[in-house]
Amino acid sequence: MSKSYYQPEDLAKFGNINDWNPELGKKFFEYYQSVFQKGTLSEREKSLIALAVAHTIQCPYCIDAYTNDGLERGIEKEEMMEAIHVAGAIRGGASLVHTVQAMNIYNKLSM
Repeated sequence: MSKSYYQPEDLAKFGNINDWNPELGKKFFEYYQSVFQKGTLSEREKSLIALAVAHTIQCPYCIDAYTNDGLERGIEKEEMMEAIHVAGAIRGGASLVHTVQAMNIYNKLSM
């Protein structure tokens, strides 16, 4: 069986992006770490947001990372699923709202 493009063990190599540009890699990771520190939102809330976004952008590495992070923060599976459904609803709605454009064009051209 052939290997998938996605390799779970590659997530641990994320820090290697510094290898090709240490200055920008350092800046990115400083920013990334600061974003996930407690602020107005808790680290737990940020983890749920990250998990929902990970599903929206369909990043398997992010899904793995923030499912694990959520488990470490005591986030229950029901909370994770609810956050994922929120992301799915927004993504679906964003697709469907463009129907208005199609309806406008159809109505204009079919008159």
